[in-house]
Amino acid sequence: MDSQKLVSFDLRADFGFFKKPDYNDGLLLSYNLLHKPALLGVLGAIIGLKGYEKKGEMPEYYQKLKDLLIGIEPLGTEKGNFQRTSVKYTNTVGYANQDGNLLIEESMLIKPAYRCYLLLNIQELEHKKLYGYLQDGNAEYIPYLGKNEYQASWIDKEGENSFRQYEFERINRTSAGKEFAGSFRKSFIVKHNLNEPVEEEYNPFELKPGPETFMYFERIPTSFDNILSQYKIEPVAYSNLLTAEGITLPGLFYLRDLDKYVQLL
Repeated sequence: MDSQKLVSFDLRADFGFFKKPDYNDGLLLSYNLLHKPALLGVLGAIIGLKGYEKKGEMPEYYQKLKDLLIGIEPLGTEKGNFQRTSVKYTNTVGYANQDGNLLIEESMLIKPAYRCYLLLNIQELEHKKLYGYLQDGNAEYIPYLGKNEYQASWIDKEGENSFRQYEFERINRTSAGKEFAGSFRKSFIVKHNLNEPVEEEYNPFELKPGPETFMYFERIPTSFDNILSQYKIEPVAYSNLLTAEGITLPGLFYLRDLDKYVQLL
């Protein structure tokens, strides 16, 4: 257990754009929550791992970090949502020039911020580098949130590092009345049947809504399917409700310092 470190850092940017595969009346849409494949790209940039180089081949950062257990908590949201705006620009490169310039409208998040929880095994080279780089506030390449013009940092304007380390315990069931740090996966395939996979739904909360309580839902990428060459999309939820008693949840950890739960997957 001494080689395992549960840490977090707060990733912030002025804008963010995590492209969805679908459109809305010509508008390119963005996921609201930072998803694991995007965060792995950020972590890879921090320690200098290579990105996409060859078609059909996964980038170095994904190959080396895909098994890292992570949890993501949105910060400063309005009931789970970040403010958005849209921007129009002209694509004047590549195929767009064949029939004139292509006008693109893109949705983007305003001041997105996420607390990123990582379970690091410092006996592994990449994990040890992440631990040191995050703690020291260093990066080999500038991280960004979806587009390289949306540069991100975990060091605030006053130079304070948001890196934090926690005393933790891996557990199986929730106790009543505790907060949940971050989003959680709503369902998992528990039986792999070629004809019809069996899914199990999870809800760790005591459903006692009040005027300020909320439950935010979104379907986001959680991993990459090498065979289909596309993201695996899963339902996640984020809420400020308190936990119910005795709920089993995969990847559950108790943060002693905060008296909160977090799910790391």
